[in-house]
Amino acid sequence: MAYADVNGLSLYYEEHGDGEGTPLVLLHGGFGLGAMFAPILPSLSSGRRVITVDLQGHGHTADVDRPLRHELMADDVGALVRHLGLGQVDVMGYSMGGYAALQTAIRHPEVVRRLVTVSIPFKSDGWYSSVREQQKSIGADAAEALKQSPLYATYEAVAPRVEDWGVLVGKMGEGMRRDFDYTEQAKTITAPVLLVYADGDAVRYEHIVEVLRIFGGGQGDPGWDGSGGRGTAQLAVVPGTTHYDLGVSLRMVSAVVPFLDQE
Repeated sequence: MAYADVNGLSLYYEEHGDGEGTPLVLLHGGFGLGAMFAPILPSLSSGRRVITVDLQGHGHTADVDRPLRHELMADDVGALVRHLGLGQVDVMGYSMGGYAALQTAIRHPEVVRRLVTVSIPFKSDGWYSSVREQQKSIGADAAEALKQSPLYATYEAVAPRVEDWGVLVGKMGEGMRRDFDYTEQAKTITAPVLLVYADGDAVRYEHIVEVLRIFGGGQGDPGWDGSGGRGTAQLAVVPGTTHYDLGVSLRMVSAVVPFLDQE
């Protein structure tokens, strides 16, 4: 087990694979942990070093006295990259981890070579309204009921303080209820970006186009030679997937690896 002391956290991480490729930092979704990526790690770690991280209050990383914020998690990631002496890395995040990845590229651009966001809207109304209402219903009072879910079984198996479950649920709920809009911040990103969505995603299709346009894409036909411009982001819509299984889909990996392999 490996931990890094960053920003008052004892941040848990694991390293997988090796090779000459740029290291890849993988960030999990809410109530998850780095080990969620086990089904796709062999494919992602072929030819590159992959670092999975258990974000604040998740997995093996104990919570600390601060809110769960995308920005703070991004600062932890930036600090971890520096702690490991990695220089520039590629960062890929799914769902909640996608926001941490996005904010890492915004707040710590010097450490991000390429960015992959998986199944996230860039503002809160990008979710389908039914999803947004479900998010707003999560609070500390749901902690006991959620103990019957696979989410708790995963948490209970590795958490350093199982009694913090109610605190985590409360903080997650508070974070999910917050309205946000990262559109203007995202326009400052200079790294190449791959936007990945499921064809059955929880993010509205109309918003997916809005996100692509943030980076200058989706404006029209770039022409035979591409001179009309494609923007700085690429878009992958993965068939046969939903928000809930996209993060471990091998079809998703088949879109991500060629993007990461580019110079």
